[in-house]
Amino acid sequence: MVREKLKSHIEERKSEGIKIPLKEDVQAKNSTTLLEDVTLIHNALPEINFDEIDTSTNFLNHKFSAPFLIDAMTGGTKEATKINGNLASAAEELGIAMGVGSQRAGLSSIKIAETYAIARKKAPSAFLIANIGGAQLIDGLSLKKIKKLIEMINANAIAIHLNPLQEIIQPEGEPKYNGVLDKISWVSSEINVPVIVKEIGCGISREVATKLEIAGVSAVNIAGLGGTSWAAVEYFRAKKKNEYDKAELGKLFWDWGVPTAASIIEVKSTTNIPIIASGGIRTGIDIAKCISLGASLVGIAQPLLPPAVKSSREVVTKIDKILQELKTSMFVTGSRTTRDLSDSRHVITGKLSEWQMAL
Repeated sequence: MVREKLKSHIEERKSEGIKIPLKEDVQAKNSTTLLEDVTLIHNALPEINFDEIDTSTNFLNHKFSAPFLIDAMTGGTKEATKINGNLASAAEELGIAMGVGSQRAGLSSIKIAETYAIARKKAPSAFLIANIGGAQLIDGLSLKKIKKLIEMINANAIAIHLNPLQEIIQPEGEPKYNGVLDKISWVSSEINVPVIVKEIGCGISREVATKLEIAGVSAVNIAGLGGTSWAAVEYFRAKKKNEYDKAELGKLFWDWGVPTAASIIEVKSTTNIPIIASGGIRTGIDIAKCISLGASLVGIAQPLLPPAVKSSREVVTKIDKILQELKTSMFVTGSRTTRDLSDSRHVITGKLSEWQMAL
């Protein structure tokens, strides 16, 4: 009975994690990614043909058609099966990477596991990233169960997500983080796939990145401030449950975190760890700016959720548009390859310049 009740609560939370971002404005209110303070230098003499541009990239010993990640969104509920299936079909067709939502729910039953496993069924050759929370590692998740998460989607890597702010505001949150770093180091040494540590919208600082590099993780997904605020999502959930203290906390911390562009600069300033940039990425120009700042891969989630509810074709159409914008950005900066783009010149102004100077 207790197990069934817990499973029901998790499914409800997962369902609300889809419905609220679709229905409510949970984007950052008064903060931005600070990518608007990055200007790529226009090249009026690119000396390349548009059809020569190669968006392919290599990341964690895997080749992708573009530096694009369909970032973690969902799983664990009925509607997630369709969403993950459509996202995975698009990833397979386009030759890009995809992450699934936190998989703890998938350990509770074969039926729920299917909401994640659909990703590998629809994307037999795509690079898929499994997902578990740092707080769940502290809760005693065994190595056997971690391996089961990887096997669930035959994952090429596993992401450990850090969400301390969300855990505090979430009505049923588990804000237990004492010892998470040691657990991350343990997983990194025991698992035979790359370990990626990711935030969920508050960014990663240089201090945290340094610790993670020492811990042996393969990459970080900075997931900076400027896009979906999970403090905002939990604000709506807490309000619905009449937990007004939690709701007020969510409202106060709605815009908390390190902006995406600043987080790239923070991590790049002190480590050599590969960076996935995400958090408020909306266009191909945003992707180009992130690559120029030092990211290896760029993740997008929220803009893909509405099309994923409809069909895989809608997702492909949306991503194709963004990749066309990226390719155009490469052309007008004279970047034949993504390597050229990473070496392209940019100018930093405004608040981001102030942030960089303060490092």
